[in-house]
Amino acid sequence: MRLRDIWAVPQKIVQDVAKAVIRIFSPSDDDYPKTGVQPYEGEPGDKKTR
Repeated sequence: MRLRDIWAVPQKIVQDVAKAVIRIFSPSDDDYPKTGVQPYEGEPGDKKTR
C-alpha cells in the first residue's frame, strides 16, 4: 500500500463530511408554491383525549 493510497482515505472522509455540512447549512432548495396561511377546517378534539 502506497502513501498516496493511505492519504486518500482520510481525504475522502473529510470531503464527505464537508459536503454534508454544506448541504445542511445551505439555503433551502424547496420549490413549493407560496400558498399563504391556510385556515383550520377541522374540529377540536375531545378534552378527554388531550
